[in-house]
Amino acid sequence: MDWKIELIFVPVTDVDRAKEFYVDKLGFNADHDQRVHEGLRFVQLTPPGSACSIAIGEELGGGLKPGQQDSIQVVIADADAVLADLHAKGVEAQGVDEQAWGRFITLQDPDGNRWTLQQLPAWSAGANA
Repeated sequence: MDWKIELIFVPVTDVDRAKEFYVDKLGFNADHDQRVHEGLRFVQLTPPGSACSIAIGEELGGGLKPGQQDSIQVVIADADAVLADLHAKGVEAQGVDEQAWGRFITLQDPDGNRWTLQQLPAWSAGANA
């Protein structure tokens, strides 16, 4: 039986600012943006090439406060190219951190939620992301 992670909640303080960051700076696709009712807004965004999306909005997040999400890791094909692209778009990203298990970039969204981007090592079976 397959298990597929399809949605991760990312708590934010300003939905429009966060949506702009993820879409305009990181290149996520804006899949869905709906105000369900007053006080509940659901926005779904998907990273390019990903089967897993994130959800931001009002009254979402399962109790996490904005800036507390620091466990999202994304596989990328080329850390140098991604870092250069992020910097060109004005994103403050740190890297490339060379480790035996991959090459890493870290960045934060406007609320301080931290993302880790990993280029898999050449010896990894899935290195061609």
